[in-house]
Amino acid sequence: MEYLDLNMELTDEQLDLKKSVNKFAREVLRPAAMELDKLANPEDVLKKDSVYWDCMRQMKELGYHTVYIPDNYGGLGLSPLEAHIFWEEIGWGSSGFAVSIGVDCFPAFFASMAPDDGDKVIEEVVKPFVEKVDNSFIGCWAITEPNHGSDQLTIGLPWFKDPKITGQVSARLDGDVWVLNGQKSSWVSNGPQATHALLFLNIEKSMGLAGGGVAVVPLDLPGVSKGKCLDKMGQRELPQGEIYFDHVRLPKHFMLTQPDTYEAMLDATLAIANATMGAMFTGVARAAFEEALDYSKVRVQGGKLLCEHQLVQKKLFDMFQKVETARAISRAVMNYNFTNFPPVTRYSILSKVYCTNAAFEIANEAVQLFGGYGVSKEYYIEKLLRDARASLIEDGSNEVLALTAARALIEESE
Repeated sequence: MEYLDLNMELTDEQLDLKKSVNKFAREVLRPAAMELDKLANPEDVLKKDSVYWDCMRQMKELGYHTVYIPDNYGGLGLSPLEAHIFWEEIGWGSSGFAVSIGVDCFPAFFASMAPDDGDKVIEEVVKPFVEKVDNSFIGCWAITEPNHGSDQLTIGLPWFKDPKITGQVSARLDGDVWVLNGQKSSWVSNGPQATHALLFLNIEKSMGLAGGGVAVVPLDLPGVSKGKCLDKMGQRELPQGEIYFDHVRLPKHFMLTQPDTYEAMLDATLAIANATMGAMFTGVARAAFEEALDYSKVRVQGGKLLCEHQLVQKKLFDMFQKVETARAISRAVMNYNFTNFPPVTRYSILSKVYCTNAAFEIANEAVQLFGGYGVSKEYYIEKLLRDARASLIEDGSNEVLALTAARALIEESE
């Protein structure tokens, strides 16, 4: 079904964007995601003839990889509202592909914000990323570590500056190069196939997790190695895996952020990533609701269609209510935080937490309406439930993110 958009001021171009991205998500991404989900070996997602590569190539040819790249560098130049429309439709088609094309742009996007003397990183990272649509340039966001996950995002909480708690990937300046050592965990989205990483690392141990830095790292440098693709429950079309750094010598100009500006960069990253997750999983929530609604109109129980039972009608309304609330929240947050700097990150956290919870709750209720068929791989709703479950953890677990937002609320009121 095509949802009614309550924004009556959408332009013809914005309506066309919604229709075209939905068509691509419906005809290309969703069938491919279902095909890749059935592969027993996660390594097969990245085989040479895998449909994964074709989908990524098509998205890049359409410019989808440049949603967050400034238009003066060849990006799509979408407004915050248009970015939300885009991510909702991509998430509706496949949350795994949505995350994959989303983190793909991270190295180039943050490199595009390099200081005025950052011409080298613009030439070596941003321009090639925009121009190469043949999958020869793929980015990843390398932040999660074996002993550090959501705690790395908890700006303002007591342990964030504890010198006893530091990141596992370290950087030491040696003349004109940074020497990198350590490991990123299995949850690095696009890690197995990435050519470049936006790497979050530790520079000043005495500052704890706050003593970090952010660098773009070409992953063909000597000393970089990777683990196997993670075998996981949901979003199986999204390859994830470990990255290791063993005395990797990184040219100095690739370091974008050092401890003096690290917390501000991390805060901005979280604001962007969480707002984007809110939009993506509004799409997943809508997809799960639509599956339930469509099924209720063909499935007969107790001598009549499911949708004719009042209890089912109430469940459908509750799902619909959550979808519309998710869209309202995530659109408002993206519009505000992508327009104002610095962003108010607690609202991005609100968007991510609410929308991912809504997606999971709707998918879970939809499975219940499907009955036994809901846990059968014959039906798409079974995949949506697994995909939505993963979202409660990725980009920061919802519980820990809530603590970070709560601390900001408390400090703001003091």
